[in-house]
Amino acid sequence: MTGGSQTLRDIGFEDLLIKKAHPWTNLKDGILAENNPDKQGKLRAQSTLAPYFLGSIHAIAETGEIIIASGSGSQIPSYAFSSRNVIWVAGTQKIASSFDAAMKRVREYSLPQEDARMKSLGYPGSTITKLLIVEAEPPMLQRNVNLILVNHLVGV
Repeated sequence: MTGGSQTLRDIGFEDLLIKKAHPWTNLKDGILAENNPDKQGKLRAQSTLAPYFLGSIHAIAETGEIIIASGSGSQIPSYAFSSRNVIWVAGTQKIASSFDAAMKRVREYSLPQEDARMKSLGYPGSTITKLLIVEAEPPMLQRNVNLILVNHLVGV
């Protein structure tokens, strides 16, 4: 499963999934193909249990915190707990000097960018309804959480 991510679009991963030029089962295909809102909601809930979840983050503080902001919260369960393997891809421009600077980046840069993108697609805009702050991954959960930093301007 993948979360909505400008970073994944920028690096061409979303195109790879759309072209089906891969050996994976892409759960998002089934979600987007479902027209019944109730059934689509159930598929979205089930997708939080995907063994692999790919996406991005919004800021990384040099003090160690990783910040994820969300409008729907759909990626939060997988990022925080339910997926055994989480892969985040992020551009190095998302690194901030402190936690406060990282939060400022999320609110004053990432949110306005996402708001403009949503409006360009005909939606009312975007808002932050949920924040996840990751400081560490408990070893007892035996999950694989990886952050791949890309030294190019990717994502917002």
